[in-house]
Amino acid sequence: MERIAVIDFETTGISPGTGCRATEIAVVILEQGRIVDRYQSLMNAGVRVPAFIEQLTGISNAMLRTAPSAEQVMNEVNEFVGITPLLAHNAAFDQKFWDFELGLIKRTRLQNFACSLLLARRLMPAAPNHKLGTLTTFAKLPHTGQAHRAMADAEMAANLTAHLAQELRHKHGLRELSHELLCSLQKVPAAKINEHLKRHRGF
Repeated sequence: MERIAVIDFETTGISPGTGCRATEIAVVILEQGRIVDRYQSLMNAGVRVPAFIEQLTGISNAMLRTAPSAEQVMNEVNEFVGITPLLAHNAAFDQKFWDFELGLIKRTRLQNFACSLLLARRLMPAAPNHKLGTLTTFAKLPHTGQAHRAMADAEMAANLTAHLAQELRHKHGLRELSHELLCSLQKVPAAKINEHLKRHRGF
């Protein structure tokens, strides 16, 4: 499978805006099913971390006071990712923050997001639920550290993506996998996924 950048944000809330910003970002580069590069940083956007978010993530206001600015981090991570195709678990969430934070530094996203959550719903229907930690345990993948920290979650999502790629090869007979194919699969209704995959076998 081609090179993919797997992204995870930690934030102060669910929707980006003046009072809700990113506090941490991690990106792992997945190539041929292996993690080959990493970027991680806390980011100070000048907003306060609510107590319940600090409890969830472990990221405190004191930690962010000494962190680099959000502007610096987003410039660095944008250079790190370049035009590599993107993926996240529950990508709708991370895409919102990626686009918002990029917009503040006058940059625009050039590539699509694939979503390992949507893919897992279609390819791992027997899982108890499709939370990242649950899927990691269900598929017997390695736990990578504290949940709700960006690098641990990005690595878990990358391992899950590599697992889904193996499922597509070995269980469904797909020879060639691309980010474009993942993006198309996540839009197919779960009931029609096998029929859809038949059309891609042998390619």
